[in-house]
Amino acid sequence: MTTELTYLAATLVLALVQVFLPAFARTREFGLSWNAGARDKTPEAKSPVVGRLERAQANLFETLPLFIGAVLIAQVADRTGALTAWGAALYFWARVAYIPLYALGVPYIRSLVWLVSLAGLALCLLALFIRV
Repeated sequence: MTTELTYLAATLVLALVQVFLPAFARTREFGLSWNAGARDKTPEAKSPVVGRLERAQANLFETLPLFIGAVLIAQVADRTGALTAWGAALYFWARVAYIPLYALGVPYIRSLVWLVSLAGLALCLLALFIRV
C-alpha cells in the first residue's frame, strides 16, 4: 500500500475515533441511560468540551471528502510522489493535533494547525495538475 493510501486509511480511522469522542463525552456527562434511550430530549452540555469535540468532528468532515478524492485520483492517475506523500502526512498529523487543541480551547495555534492540514490537502490537489 502506498504512503498516501496508508495515510488515507489512518485518516478514516481518525474519523471513526472522532465520531466516538463526542459520544463518549456526552455519555459521561448525561449517563448511560441517556445514551441507551431514544435521546428525544438531549440536555445542553455543561462542559464546553462536548461541543468542541462535536465541532472538531464536523470540521474534519468538511474537508475529508476532498482529501479522499485527491488521494484516490492521485492513485488512479498515477500522480503520486513527493507532493502527495507530504500532503497526506501533513493533513493526517495536523488533523490528529487539531483534536486536543480544539478540545482544550487553544486559540490561534488550533487555527494554525488547521491551516497546515489545509496546506496538506492543497499539496495533494496540486499534484494532480503538476509533476514534481
